[in-house]
Amino acid sequence: MQFDILTLFPESFSSYLHSSILKRAQARGHLVVRFHNFRDAATDRHKTVDDKPYGGGAGMVLKIEPIFKTLKKIRRKKNSRVILLSPQGTPFTQMEARRLTTYDQIVLLCGHYEGFDERVTKLVDEQISIGSYVLTSGELPAMVLVDAVTRLLPGVLGDDQSSVDETFTADEKNFIEYPHYTRPEIFHPTKEKTWRVPKILLSGNHAAISTWRTEERRKRTARYLRKHKKRPEP
Repeated sequence: MQFDILTLFPESFSSYLHSSILKRAQARGHLVVRFHNFRDAATDRHKTVDDKPYGGGAGMVLKIEPIFKTLKKIRRKKNSRVILLSPQGTPFTQMEARRLTTYDQIVLLCGHYEGFDERVTKLVDEQISIGSYVLTSGELPAMVLVDAVTRLLPGVLGDDQSSVDETFTADEKNFIEYPHYTRPEIFHPTKEKTWRVPKILLSGNHAAISTWRTEERRKRTARYLRKHKKRPEP
């Protein structure tokens, strides 16, 4: 999978992409990330990428020309997708992440300031939002999308089953993942309290453990539904 990211701040990705799973994914050839600073495509002496909005208003708006020129220079694979990261986009879910794994190349546009000239939307295939809130820029949403999609690629995780059993998978029965425990078996947060690992997990009875996990998924999903008043989208 190849990601081409249009950003004014490519350095902001460095620490995250060079850590943990994403670092290993790149080392093993599962992931390629390339950055394109569209300020480089600006033609004036100050490398201007924004300007005042027509009609007045606060803030500055990203110009279409540098973005258009930068997109034209990116070598596109046959099976690619250009995505604008925007609060107005389709909500990003686990199902959306899995859909995006079907592409060989994803081009991400990271906004800044008051956003893009509206005509930029004509240059993209779709818009995606990671939530109903406003961030300083599109770099964080881009990192979220790269992370969520990459970990679903075959061979990226140590065990591909890990991505299947997680919360919000496409399997309708497994929206909320069952609880996990590890050593110590007994933990004392205070002298008066004792927190134990459920005995069933220590039994060695894998059929019984599977049944317990399924029931825990159902309980957690039911609690989620009561809290959020609707079924989570997979």
